[in-house]
Amino acid sequence: MGIIIKTKEEIEIIREGGKRLATVLQKVAKHVAPGVSTWELDEYAEKLIREGGDEPAFKGYKPSGQSAPYPASLCVSVNNEVVHGIPKKDKILKEGDIVSLDLGLKHKGLFTDHAITVPVGKISKKDEDLIKNTHDGMMAGIFEARGGGRVGDIGFAIQAVGDKYKYGIVRVLSGHGVGKQIHEDPFVPNFGKKGTKEKLIPGMIIAIEPMFNLGTHDVVVGSDGYTFRTADGKKSVHFEHTVLITDGEPEILTLP
Repeated sequence: MGIIIKTKEEIEIIREGGKRLATVLQKVAKHVAPGVSTWELDEYAEKLIREGGDEPAFKGYKPSGQSAPYPASLCVSVNNEVVHGIPKKDKILKEGDIVSLDLGLKHKGLFTDHAITVPVGKISKKDEDLIKNTHDGMMAGIFEARGGGRVGDIGFAIQAVGDKYKYGIVRVLSGHGVGKQIHEDPFVPNFGKKGTKEKLIPGMIIAIEPMFNLGTHDVVVGSDGYTFRTADGKKSVHFEHTVLITDGEPEILTLP
């Protein structure tokens, strides 16, 4: 496919879509509570997106290699689920869980992608730290997302945070280009070496999304073909922002 540099007009549409997406995800996060089903969160997310005149990006999306399209609007991954958890009516959140909410939005034909991990009620200090430190890892990666740099600079910065806390950094899943499609080139791994991989060019838009685990970095895919879990059953946290590469400071597009 190759890396797609967005025009000023496309950037403005993606900027609008990112704000809309962030607002929706904040509202969905406020509905997270013990006793709520992951299916309810998905229904609410889709309702908010469609009320705004937009489309959910993930519903009906069929990644390469998948036999069936993704059946929901929201990916809801609980505890040891890393990403792509499929919402279900009988999957009920309980006190002490942590839940990743990953949502994509299509606004005027262009895509943004955003994820947050939130607590369900009161959680352990270890889980609080995992949430905070994974978010810090994402922000460290975003700080390096500057025109003239390299994709490897982002991965190096994220890895430095994960390594500091001895987390398992998921390697088989990565960030990616986004905009014209939900997944574009380049891959943006959460580990790497400075000065390596593709050059970061102003006008590129990428999704930066670290996944840190309390144990091993190894993951397994569930029988549904979508849900990734930690191989050792320990908890995982996921954050994601859509980011515009500029000549100077990177611009986070998925803020309300």
